[in-house]
Amino acid sequence: MKKTLETIHLCKNYGQIQAVRDFNFSAVKGEIIALLGPNGAGKSTFMNMITGFLSPTSGKILVNSEDIFLAPLKTKACIGFLPEGAPIYPDMSVEMFLKYMAELRGVTQQNLKHAIEMANIENVLTQKVETLSKGYLRRVGFAQSVLADPDILLLDEPTDGLDPNQKEHMQQLICSMRNDKTILISTHLLDEAEEICSRIIIINHGKIMIDGSIEEILIKTKTKSLKAAFQKLTKD
Repeated sequence: MKKTLETIHLCKNYGQIQAVRDFNFSAVKGEIIALLGPNGAGKSTFMNMITGFLSPTSGKILVNSEDIFLAPLKTKACIGFLPEGAPIYPDMSVEMFLKYMAELRGVTQQNLKHAIEMANIENVLTQKVETLSKGYLRRVGFAQSVLADPDILLLDEPTDGLDPNQKEHMQQLICSMRNDKTILISTHLLDEAEEICSRIIIINHGKIMIDGSIEEILIKTKTKSLKAAFQKLTKD
């Protein structure tokens, strides 16, 4: 199957600090992949490099076999991104913000309507962004990430701040998109990773410690649970 996303010897340094060290990674359509790791492990840095927000110190990032730095507009058009603490203009209404983002991306009104329905935010469209709860902010951020129906979806802590019902709805949404996209999720929730992800990557100190299905990880680490494997691989 054709690779939708690939990184080759990807590194990011901040002075003497190696935030991402020699990431060799690839993904195909139909995968939901969890990035697990303690705070500061390099998960968000990795995602920000894929989207082009951060430049790598060295290495390559390929989207549908094309280098994102040689074909930035074409490759970025294939990516939807929900960053941690998604920046949303606080003085805009939710509807105004999403219409603005839709115009920037050249998507149709049908796309906009579908994104709003997916995120279940019809009841807050007229509210100013600055008045929203943390849960609704995440849902509005999710709506903007799927506006253009991207091939690749990067979600940094997608259920952060959501109540149990909202969290279940978001997880179901992510699963419903499995067949059409490559989805990469950064999360601290081990149960979420186990429930919805087909593949798990555990990162520590900027290095990929292990990459595989839950069953493969338990066999390789000789543990009986994902929690035990995580603790074993991230113990300092």
